Parts: sequence; structure tokens; C-alpha cells
Amino acid sequence: MTAMISRSSLFSRRTFRQGAISAIGSVKIKLLLSCCIVFVVIAFASRAASFMGWKQSHTAHLGHPSLPRKGYALLINTWKRNDLLKQSISHYASCPGLTSIHIVWSEPDPPSVSLIKYLNHVIESNSRDGQQIELKFDINREDSLNNRFKEIKNLKTDALFSIDDDVIFPCSSVELAFSIWQSAPDTMVGFVPRMHWVDRSKGNSDQFTYGGWWSVWWIGTYSMVLSKAAFFHQKYLSLYTYQMPASIREYVTTNRNCEDIAMSFLVANATGVPPIWVRGKIYEIGSTGISSLGGHSNRRTECVNRFVAEYGHMPLVPTSVKAVDSRSSWFW
Repeated sequence: MTAMISRSSLFSRRTFRQGAISAIGSVKIKLLLSCCIVFVVIAFASRAASFMGWKQSHTAHLGHPSLPRKGYALLINTWKRNDLLKQSISHYASCPGLTSIHIVWSEPDPPSVSLIKYLNHVIESNSRDGQQIELKFDINREDSLNNRFKEIKNLKTDALFSIDDDVIFPCSSVELAFSIWQSAPDTMVGFVPRMHWVDRSKGNSDQFTYGGWWSVWWIGTYSMVLSKAAFFHQKYLSLYTYQMPASIREYVTTNRNCEDIAMSFLVANATGVPPIWVRGKIYEIGSTGISSLGGHSNRRTECVNRFVAEYGHMPLVPTSVKAVDSRSSWFW
């Protein structure tokens, strides 16, 4: 009888332990499932907020909130397209980090009084929280693409956001690029990547080929970001004007092309590091430019090889790094 009681008791204890272990396992599974459900709900709520048009506060910027932000100057190149200029400035005036706008003006006639008044009104109407944005026209007598990189006296910011008048990027993308530039202020940070590679078809390692967007997309590597949409330090304006080989500036003026490649060469030669590509949605608001003309890639290839010869080496540094705002991506 005693043996039977012991076995029964032992069996009961085993059953109890097994039940307890099963219960604990069940609780763990339920907790895990609950956590998964909560995560899905939070993720869905955040996406739903964006989908329904709810907006987060614009006072929270990328980077440490206690650090002073000097902001950046907008350097915009334009040519007889006042409608596009008005649209671009109206948009960028609402970007939080913008402190001044410098319009590169190379037209025969100076800007009209009505245009200046209109732009000042647009800036005042669209600027955030009463921010004071300075507007200046940088008047040039000579029509040259080098004008967009002439030195600007008394700039109050180190950062320049160089942009063409026919492309627009959301302020959130611009602020992200500015934040990235602040972490690497000596390099170029931009939205339009391009590539170069050795032209092995000619059996000469000193000859290079210029690659457009599809080359970057195919191989996942780039060595330039074009100045049609890029941040760089204002010190490079002085270097471009006074220290870059004069023959390169003359080539740009004569051929009306490749000032953006010349700036990429200049920065890479000064730093020895690659640029940084920021992925951002681009809105083209104007007609297609010189890039749509026949023979464009050949002319750009000629520029690359001409500049390599002037520098005596290839300064461009390839990279595959891409900056993406993970807050707007499902996976990162």
C-alpha cells in the first residue's frame, strides 16, 4: 500500500510539473504573440497616421536637438525661366534650415523690380515660424556656367545647397541631406549620383568613361554627386574660382558643360574621399535640359578625360554607400 501511495504521489507530482511546464510554455507563447500583435498595431498606426495625412512636428530635426544649427544657404542657378524660379523659391522658403537664397543671375538684363518684389513676398509668405530669409541676386555680366560657383562674400553659413531651378526635393529630404553633410562637411552630399570607370576597350588604363544614372543603378556604385542638387562647404567656391586650374574654367565656358563634374573633381582632389548619395524623391518641374541632347554622354566623357589630364591623375573615389531615411522605409 505504501509503495502504491508513493507511486501515485510521484505520478501526481510529475503530472503537476508537466502541467506547470506546459502552462509556463503557454504563457510564454501568449506573451510572444501579444508582443507581436502590439508591434503590428504600432507599426500600422504610424503608417496610418502618414496615410491619413497626420504630420509630425517639424520642430524635431535630425541630429542632436541642443546643438546650434547655423542652417544653409540656397544657391540656385536660373536662366530666363522666372516661372520655375518662382515655384522653386516658393517651395524651398518653407524648409526649416534655410537662412538665405542666392540667385545666380547671368541674363543680359537685370532682374525686374516686379520679380524681386514677388520673390520677397513669396519668401515672407512661405517661411516657417517667422524665420528671416535673406534674398540676394548675384549679378554676372558674362554668361558662363562658372558663375554658379563664384565666391560669395559675407556668407553667414558654411553649408551651401546648390540646386537648379527646374528640380524640387521635399524639405524633409533636404533636411536629411543637410544633417548628413554636417557629419562630413568637407565632402559633397547630394541627390544625383554619377559614375566613371576605366575605358578598357581602348586598352589604356588612363582613359575613362562617364556613366549616367542607369550605370549607377546597374552596378550600385558612384563617384560623383552632381551640383544640380548637392550640399558642399562654401570654401569650395573660392577654390573653384581662384585655385582650380584656369584651363578647366575656360573649358567649361567654351563648351557650356561639365561645371558640375569640375566641382566634383575639385572636392575629391582636395579631400581624397568619395561623396555621399542621399536617396530622395525628385520632382522635375521644367523641360529636359542639355542631358537630353544627342551626344551628351560623349561630351561628358570628354570632360572627364580632359580634367584627369589637367590634374595629372584621377581624383574621383568610387563608393557604394547610400543614405536613406529609415523613418520613411518599411525595412532598413
